[in-house]
Amino acid sequence: MGTALSSAGVLAKWGIPGAAVAAICVLVGLGQSAGAQPTLPSDPKPPSSVPSLKPPGKPSLDPSMLNPPKSRSAGAPLPGGVKPLLPESINIALKLERDGSLSVSEQIFVQARKSMTRRAPLRIKAGDEQDRVFTVRDVRVSGNATTEIAGDEFVIRVGEGATTIRYKVDGAVTDLDGRQEVRWQVASGWDTKVRFLRASFIAPERPRSVSCLAGAFGTDSKCGVALTDESQVLRVEQEGLPVGERVDLTVELPARTVGANARFDDIGTAGAFGLTTASGVGLGALVLALVGGFMLLWLARGRDARALATDVGPVELLMTGDGGRVAFASPDGVLPGQVGTVVDERVDVSDVAATVVDLAVRNYLFIRETGQGEWALVRRNPPDASLTDYERTVYRQLLGDAAEVPVTGLRVDLGAVRDAMYTDVVSREWFARRPDHDRSLWSIVGVLLAFLGVVATVVLALTVGNALLGLALVVGGLGLALGARMMPARTRRGSVLVQQVRGLLSYLRATDASTIPAVDREMVLSRSLPYAVVLGEVEGWVRRFADLDTSADGTPGIYWYETGSPAEFPARFAAFLMALDRALGGAQPPR
Repeated sequence: MGTALSSAGVLAKWGIPGAAVAAICVLVGLGQSAGAQPTLPSDPKPPSSVPSLKPPGKPSLDPSMLNPPKSRSAGAPLPGGVKPLLPESINIALKLERDGSLSVSEQIFVQARKSMTRRAPLRIKAGDEQDRVFTVRDVRVSGNATTEIAGDEFVIRVGEGATTIRYKVDGAVTDLDGRQEVRWQVASGWDTKVRFLRASFIAPERPRSVSCLAGAFGTDSKCGVALTDESQVLRVEQEGLPVGERVDLTVELPARTVGANARFDDIGTAGAFGLTTASGVGLGALVLALVGGFMLLWLARGRDARALATDVGPVELLMTGDGGRVAFASPDGVLPGQVGTVVDERVDVSDVAATVVDLAVRNYLFIRETGQGEWALVRRNPPDASLTDYERTVYRQLLGDAAEVPVTGLRVDLGAVRDAMYTDVVSREWFARRPDHDRSLWSIVGVLLAFLGVVATVVLALTVGNALLGLALVVGGLGLALGARMMPARTRRGSVLVQQVRGLLSYLRATDASTIPAVDREMVLSRSLPYAVVLGEVEGWVRRFADLDTSADGTPGIYWYETGSPAEFPARFAAFLMALDRALGGAQPPR
């Protein structure tokens, strides 16, 4: 193949020597008898199925070919029919060896201060359930270029000047019925338009037929020139090959010409789920994303969880006023319903129940036992400006226009209550957005991602393979949908409130009722009780006031709860909370 790339061979065949031979033949003809006509060698007729153009001359490395004179237009033929070798031009020599390997030599010409990159696919579709796989080895570079095998691609990066790259290809030869077929994409995946491509192919036997396609993958447009000359060398020319398009050469040879080495990979359902470089990278990225996401989630939520679970010293929430009187003051005036919503980022029935108890403690409602296991909520004072919007919503949902409503007859629209409570905590900048909306948004994104993953899995399994990438999307989407339920939405201000709740918990767990003046115990018990309700500390908190004297403040009984015996209050109140939770949990909005 060396002579196929020399300028001497070109001129020997088509240039000055050819003209000299013609002149000698004319002189000899003058001495022959009249009627004797001398003949010159003629080109073989190409098959009718391929373009009938003049065979390309063998490429030359003469500097004048790389930089043609300005007097000649770019791309114009040189004397003798040889085209100039312009920048972004490629010469390729292919030689089929006896062992079935394909020796390739590529000469690439790149303009100064420019570069070209080729990503040649080493796996191409060979049917509905098969891929044809090629292997490139023994790569040698002479000039300004680098090469690498990146997954299923042979990557060539070429800098300015003339560069020669030689390599061998395995997998190009297939045994078919009574013949052999050689296939290789002599050009593909270039990131620059190839101005002119010239290729030659030689094999131990003369080709029986040739198919040369040029253009985008999947098209069947033919190359500019593809024919065999009298020396049995197949020559190909293609001008103006656009970015990313290919020249795909298939040559048919007699049976057993060389050793067959074609390799085909099954891409059916089983093969589609095989671990490849691409699917491995995708799965690795998924694992990193999942681990990183859940680590961030754990760090964001774990801080507050550890704060609530850590035992700390008591925080003083009892304020001593004039005359030694003691009163309870919540941190920053936060209300029980607000505490529950900020801590678990949800409006629960317990948050509403704690608000009901707080309204009673603050003399807006009165809780009356009406029978064994039956209670009623009684209007005591109308809602005023001292109540927040969500408290007024709870009040109206409980009583409406009625003066008294049995607990079993409550008809509460919890949707309206939730809207009001979420609006309240967002307005106080404990949340940037409604936490339920944040969770819903991420859940929807996760479900959509999982659905797209299912679609991608099916499409990849039926086409190019690497279906594990689709499964990775499914797993990632499901992980996002599940993680959305724990997605934090608190602001820094909200996290500070959670830290303050830790002090509230320690207060409820450690306060000694005997240290509180007897006259103030009922009030401290009552004002702290809604917070005990929302934080699940009712039993322990009430037990600390088991010896409560409800008449010590000058009035008999608990002022906001009517019961037969003060000693029975802990058990009666626990039963009331259970009934209230059932009523709120099963309540239907009013018709």
